[in-house]
Amino acid sequence: MDGFQLLETVVAMGNISDEGILAGDVGTIVDVYTQLTPAYGVEFSLANGSPRAVVTLAPGQIRHLTPVDILTTRQLSSP
Repeated sequence: MDGFQLLETVVAMGNISDEGILAGDVGTIVDVYTQLTPAYGVEFSLANGSPRAVVTLAPGQIRHLTPVDILTTRQLSSP
């Protein structure tokens, strides 16, 4: 499976400390950038659907969600 599609669910591969994103957090592709180098706008949301952060990530910073992934939750210290 190569590349990522708009509205695909993806997993962060590492921490993005400025945004409070941790490796394993699940997000949705909301933009696909193809000029110069490929990149993706990924939205990370709270459980109620409210957007938490939208970040631009390189393909190596995310991975496809797979059928054997286990989804977990964690609480933020401040929303």
